[in-house]
Amino acid sequence: MNTFIYSNDNKRYHTFNYASRKRYNTKVFKVGLNAGFTCPNRDGKCGYGGCTFCNDIGSGDFQGNTTLNLMDQFNKGVKIQQQKWPDAKAIAYFQAFTNTYAPVEELKQLYDPFIHHPDVIALSIATRVDCLDDSIIDYLDSLTKIKDVYLELGLQTIHDETAKHMNRGYDYALFKDVFKKLKNTNLMIIVHVMNGYPTETVEQMIETVKEVGQLRPYGIKIHMLNVLKNSNLGLQYYKKPFKLLSLEEYIDCVITQLRYIPQEVSILRLTGDYSHEDLIEPQWIKNKIMVLNGIDKKMAELNITQGDLCE
Repeated sequence: MNTFIYSNDNKRYHTFNYASRKRYNTKVFKVGLNAGFTCPNRDGKCGYGGCTFCNDIGSGDFQGNTTLNLMDQFNKGVKIQQQKWPDAKAIAYFQAFTNTYAPVEELKQLYDPFIHHPDVIALSIATRVDCLDDSIIDYLDSLTKIKDVYLELGLQTIHDETAKHMNRGYDYALFKDVFKKLKNTNLMIIVHVMNGYPTETVEQMIETVKEVGQLRPYGIKIHMLNVLKNSNLGLQYYKKPFKLLSLEEYIDCVITQLRYIPQEVSILRLTGDYSHEDLIEPQWIKNKIMVLNGIDKKMAELNITQGDLCE
């Protein structure tokens, strides 16, 4: 019998669905927005070309359409989601590229209308630690006096050699320095990590999550590498295909990672969504339900839960 305390649906890990229902007393959903940002490893500030796995739309599942203004993007997204969950509440999710890569005054013009919007229950902002100076951190923290602000940090790996191959543009030491500052705020920090990068071993992937778990962020997102068209990795794959994790290898990696994440840390994702048009490999990732069910089944078979290997 599953007695995991952070679950109301027999999951053996702390889902965001559980955490958000406890916090807001309702179902919540995210509406992806594209505010037209770029990244410092695209425009030359610290590099060109962006992260190797990221394509020209910013990599991810955002619904934002830059032909629409932000509020129209939001309203369209809410309408779509409320067809599935009529009574659910919306999180405005600034997702594409680096959403703090601008002066504070510009950020205020973007975020202030949404933090005060009656139909927005919280903000979620995807960014990088090298685009969070003290003035930006102070501004974002000030918004938490009005509503929750989730700050999503694209770390992917703690290993600097991998980060260089990814063209991430900053090292893990900087991440830890900025993370320490963020922990002194009321921002709800979510860290993105990636499994399956071709230069990493499974042991390194587990090390990343083990260390991030000990930082005790609000939440963690775990993704499988998506090899996408119009990305540098995609071009490399076409020229010379590299080995990717199989579904079974991914499941084994994830359930081991979960065992090293403290139980109070919310798990926002264990497999990413993908672009139907842009995905090259792995094809198994298309069946999201199969991936999640595989994780659930194996955790039940082994009678393990999130955090059961934490010291």
